[in-house]
Amino acid sequence: MATQVDLKPTLEFLRGLKRNNKRAWFQAHKSDFDKASQAFEALVVALIDELAPTEDLRGVSPKDCIFRIYRDVRFSKDKTPYKTHMSAYIAPGGRKTMAVGCYIQVSPDGESILAGGLYDPDPKRLARFRQVIERDPRPFKKIIGAKAFREYFGELEGEKLATAPRGYSKDHPEIELLRMKQITVYHRIPDRQLLTPGLVKETVRGFKLMKPFLVYLDSIR
Repeated sequence: MATQVDLKPTLEFLRGLKRNNKRAWFQAHKSDFDKASQAFEALVVALIDELAPTEDLRGVSPKDCIFRIYRDVRFSKDKTPYKTHMSAYIAPGGRKTMAVGCYIQVSPDGESILAGGLYDPDPKRLARFRQVIERDPRPFKKIIGAKAFREYFGELEGEKLATAPRGYSKDHPEIELLRMKQITVYHRIPDRQLLTPGLVKETVRGFKLMKPFLVYLDSIR
C-alpha cells in the first residue's frame, strides 16, 4: 500500500518564501523550513519505496535525490537566494546520474510538476536522437502518441531550434522533432492533489506512464 504524506507544511512554507525571498525571512522561519523539508523528504522516501521493486534504486537515499533549495546566483541577474520550490530526481544514482528518471517538483499555486526526459542533453546525445528519428521515427511516435500518455502529459515540451539543425532539410517530415533541443514531458499537479491521500499512488502511476518514453531515450546514448 502506498504511503500517505502530508505536504501542507511544504506548501505553506514555500508560499511564504515566494512573497519573502530574503535571507532574513528564511532564517526567521528556519523551523518552518525544517518541517517543510521533512514533509517533502517523506514524499521522496515513499516514491523510492514504491518504485524500488521495478527500478534499480538499490542504495539510493532521499539525500541522493533531493536538490538544495539554495540558488547559485554567481552568474544570474536574479539574486534572490532561494528556489521557491522543492524538487528531487529519482533515478539509479540519484540527481547526479546521467540515467533518465523521474523529476518531482513541489511548488504552490499550481506550479508543481512530474517530469522526465532529456532536459540538458549533451551535443552527442542530441545528435544521436536526431539520427535515430531520421532513420525511423515510428517507435518514438508510437510511445508519445499513445492515448494514455497523451492524456496524462500532452505534447512534448522543451526548447527548439529556430530552424532546421545543420545537415537536415527544413522540409523534413519530422522537422518538429528534429528541431528539439530538449525532449521532455510535464504533468502539472494542482495544489489540491498534493494534499490528497492518493498522491503517492498517482505519482507512481504517472511515472509508469512515462517509463516507455524514458527507456527509449535511455537507449539512444
